[in-house]
Amino acid sequence: MTGHLPGVYIVSDSIGETAEMVVRAAASQFNSGHMEIRRVPNISDQDTLLHVVEQAASHNFIIAYTLVIDELADFLNQKAREAGVICIDILGPVIEAFKQVSGMEPKKEPGLLRKVDEMYYKRVEAVEFAVRYDDGKDPRGINLADIVLVGVSRTSKTPLSMYLAHKRLKVANVPLVPEVAPPEELFRQEKGKVIGLTIKPEQLYHIRAERLKTLGLKGQASYADEKRILEELEFADKVMKKIGCPVIDVTNKAVEETASKILEIYYRRLSNV
Repeated sequence: MTGHLPGVYIVSDSIGETAEMVVRAAASQFNSGHMEIRRVPNISDQDTLLHVVEQAASHNFIIAYTLVIDELADFLNQKAREAGVICIDILGPVIEAFKQVSGMEPKKEPGLLRKVDEMYYKRVEAVEFAVRYDDGKDPRGINLADIVLVGVSRTSKTPLSMYLAHKRLKVANVPLVPEVAPPEELFRQEKGKVIGLTIKPEQLYHIRAERLKTLGLKGQASYADEKRILEELEFADKVMKKIGCPVIDVTNKAVEETASKILEIYYRRLSNV
């Protein structure tokens, strides 16, 4: 015996993606070819639901819904029963099970999953941004970033960029080296967007010397030379003063502590926009 699947109205007080995915997954079990799906998102009133029920009855469609507002769900079910339309609650049974086992009440707020998904994708996008514009790889990132970090090597620019990326902020970082002219873009940013990182020379020497040991390189390399370190820090200080950017001393500070200060500067700048 051959047949075909009925059309489906997807009704949601959000965008309806969850219900449509479930419906399509179920339809795949029937080796179905064509199946008409009509999505009706952002439902907030009974009149729209009544219209959907009338259309479903006249076209012999079924209704699959994700409505977290009880009044709307009850109204839809009542009208569907009266019209002889099959009506399927996609989220209700699972929410009820969680409620019974946990003893907690659901928030009954539409679109929460979408909000969580958007936060996740913004975080991923920010991490990809931090990788793409790490260590001054591409000066175009300076204009696109939420925050730009500048400083000499080993002032935690990359760890801070990644930490802030998990806060969904796009961060570019630029190393300051005496032999390389800083990108002109640094001097054209609004005040507070570029943030300088500095460190006491003694600690920088220790960090760099340990880094060279880890790499199996000689400790007397210029990277960990005290005179060279002072030269780099002096150069970086001049650049930061020319930019006019706030400067944070990262000496003996954890990444989280420095990130907190950066966020203070960032949100202060936003409040003044």
